[in-house]
Amino acid sequence: MIKKIFIFFSCFFCFASYSYAQACTLSGMTPDKAIPVCGTSVFHQALVTTCTGPNIAQTDCAETVTSDQSFWYKFTCFQSGTLGFLISGISNTDDYDWELFDITGHNPLDVFSNASLRVSLNIYGTSGSGSGAPFPNSPTGCRPSGVGDVHCAGDASSNSPFNRMPAIIIGHDYLLMVTNWTSGSTLGYDLSFIGGTANITDPKEPHMESSRASCDGTQATVKLNKRMKCNSLTASGSEFTITPALANVIAATGFDCSNNFDMDSLILTLDTPLPPGNYTINIQNATDGNTIRDNCDRDIPVNESIPMIVYPLIPTPMDSISKLGCAPDEIQLDFRKNIKCSSIAANGSDFIIIALAGTTAVNVIGASGNCNANGLSPIIKVKLSTPIKTKGSYQIRLVTGNDGNTIIDECAQETPVGATLNFNTKDTVNANFNYVIKYGCQRDTINYLHDGRNEVNIWKWNFDKIRSSSQQNPTQLYGSFGLKKTYLIVSNGICSDTSDTVSILLNNEIKAVFETNTIVCPNETAIFKNKSIGNIISWTWNFGNSITSTLQTPFPQSYTTPRVPIDVFPSLIVQNNFGCFDTATQKIVLPNSCYIAVPNAFTPNRDGLNDYLYPLNAYKVTDLLFRIYNRGGQLVFETQDWTKRWDGRFKGQGADIGTYVWILVYTDIGTRKKVQLKGSSILLK
Repeated sequence: MIKKIFIFFSCFFCFASYSYAQACTLSGMTPDKAIPVCGTSVFHQALVTTCTGPNIAQTDCAETVTSDQSFWYKFTCFQSGTLGFLISGISNTDDYDWELFDITGHNPLDVFSNASLRVSLNIYGTSGSGSGAPFPNSPTGCRPSGVGDVHCAGDASSNSPFNRMPAIIIGHDYLLMVTNWTSGSTLGYDLSFIGGTANITDPKEPHMESSRASCDGTQATVKLNKRMKCNSLTASGSEFTITPALANVIAATGFDCSNNFDMDSLILTLDTPLPPGNYTINIQNATDGNTIRDNCDRDIPVNESIPMIVYPLIPTPMDSISKLGCAPDEIQLDFRKNIKCSSIAANGSDFIIIALAGTTAVNVIGASGNCNANGLSPIIKVKLSTPIKTKGSYQIRLVTGNDGNTIIDECAQETPVGATLNFNTKDTVNANFNYVIKYGCQRDTINYLHDGRNEVNIWKWNFDKIRSSSQQNPTQLYGSFGLKKTYLIVSNGICSDTSDTVSILLNNEIKAVFETNTIVCPNETAIFKNKSIGNIISWTWNFGNSITSTLQTPFPQSYTTPRVPIDVFPSLIVQNNFGCFDTATQKIVLPNSCYIAVPNAFTPNRDGLNDYLYPLNAYKVTDLLFRIYNRGGQLVFETQDWTKRWDGRFKGQGADIGTYVWILVYTDIGTRKKVQLKGSSILLK
């Protein structure tokens, strides 16, 4: 825990002592100067000073979480998984708290203002026998048996020294703050990353990447392929030799090592200037027993070498032009040596543009460099008066600017007037397209057309976000009608364009649909409601009563009452303006009677005559309930479907001959009135 019980009685003295404590200004004691670590070795931290830092932004615990007397560690996740770590105090009285942050995309100092960066927190500490003093040498951290992401101070709420191992994500950057709350301890602690499945060890092996000689040949800058430990570089530069051995390395300094623990490049100082020529920088074990070491304690291989050229003191030419994009309004010039920013005329008067083959007249209106702290830039950006949107060949030429010179390199050499570089531009492109629809009765065909102008050689069609094509003029078949949405992306390798989404309505759908009565009782008529879909130009009705019609909305139809119930099947054939047809058919039941009655007798002897007892002709009722009882009052049959009939059996046996009482309840569809009938029927053999 951060503040034990005894602090409550001595808080005045705490504030008094803190007011005189120094600020956390040493490297490693603030988030922006965190110590880089990885998972391959145990990191030993010796606490040699106390300091006062700001509070951490957090909402998890009632107690304040401060950065007083803390050291910060930074690492990147190279493989997603769980993170396990152990903080073990060397002193038997040390008390450690810690907090883990995900600072991906954030300034490290945001931990003081953004509580959402917290991943895991433990300020529990340990106390024993009610004394408020910590258990001797109590470790803390995250391990497989740990639980929870937050443990606050005190023994309540199952707080404990160990959290569960949090899941960390590949490519994310993390900070770990470790706080020592034991006054006067100087022995420190060990920090090790164990037990998890994540990988925080950079897989990139350490190497020298490139080198560059100074103008006078007295220094060499070595670029490393990653950040490496500053303290692995000897001040004498004993790690390095030069071949041919025309000079010796007498000193070495790492870039920004006064403010950081690691560096990405270093400067070697030589005892004599190297003449122009080709050289090799070699690395060897230095007087400290190693070469240059990365943050995971891996050394650059012994005898590794990189080439270096010492150029003669001649003017730096305009080496090349960075690849141009579409409709460029800026030309980026790249140089072998850095150019003095003070020699670049801000109005661009050092340069002119000449059209060799092109239709766009272009003037230069400005120029600037990416200037470092020494006022040097490896590039010059030349600003044009207008974007070049057409195909052409152009030349950029160096002239004397209104500042009285052309451009001057870091070695004080002026590039002569007349230096030129040629470049080509492409036409802009247009993704607008046409289409032709071929209508069909079952499916439609759309031919899409793009003109391919301005050297377009890439087409990316998208059809309804379902299908795609890379053809210039694709054909698509559509088996369904309605609104179709298409867009196109085109490119000529430099310029690209995306069309608006084009909505195409395939409105030739045809579907014959109609509604009519399902039952037509004697002396009733059938009503026909036409609900067909499409641009219909003709209707052909056949009502199943020997009558036809070509009206869109036909008249009601009558039917002859049959001797026994029969079914008829009226139909509708429709035709649209594309000559397509569709047919729909419905079923109408024609009963010989719709009068509801229950027979007063039946003979369930399976001779096919009067074998069942049920309500007759209940075609136009709802909510029907039909029940039959024997003389003892037992329910022998029940149904809500009038077509399900009683066959004279009860409990699997033939029922007794005699009289049975029935009750019939239903709602009349026409009147919406509820009807209840009661009667009796005789079961005969």
